[in-house]
Amino acid sequence: MKKLGVLVFMLLLTVLHVQAQDEENEPVKKGFQHANLFLGGNFGLSFGTYTFVNISPQLGYHFNRYLAAGIGINGQYLSYRDWDYNSNPYREKQTILGLNVFGRVYPIRNFMLQAQPEVNYRFGKLIYNGPPKLVFRSDAVIVPSLLAGGGLVLPSGRGEMLITLFYDVLQNKNSPYGKRPIFNFGYNVGL
Repeated sequence: MKKLGVLVFMLLLTVLHVQAQDEENEPVKKGFQHANLFLGGNFGLSFGTYTFVNISPQLGYHFNRYLAAGIGINGQYLSYRDWDYNSNPYREKQTILGLNVFGRVYPIRNFMLQAQPEVNYRFGKLIYNGPPKLVFRSDAVIVPSLLAGGGLVLPSGRGEMLITLFYDVLQNKNSPYGKRPIFNFGYNVGL
């Protein structure tokens, strides 16, 4: 973990050095620029035996061509239906609500690296419908996560399409992301 931190720090210093050289010839715009705001995030729907609803918007700001940062909220609902070994139906329901901040580095055009610390509140229940009907509530827990990764940034109209791969490096046992990579498609719209 320490080596990863040193590597990210060195990469950030390199990008800032390149940025300083690149921007020497550009006119400097001081202060807040409304045109640098963008709206994006993750949105997803799936219905059936496995129902998943994800509404996780983010608001960000491009400080320059190389750096962006922002904030977001997480809202996810999962419902899964199945049968136990006695052919009794059961349903698992889980809700995740949280907050995140993110920082992005664009070392080259059309590619970005991102770190996204999160804190999520996770709760749910398991319902057995077989005789007798039983309901088990899972403990509500606050779960920290740190998503790290990157991907392609493809300009499109007033925004950009993102194709990214992330991994939760904290690996908390209650993490909503599990021990697997997270593959996302997204779109950022300039405001």
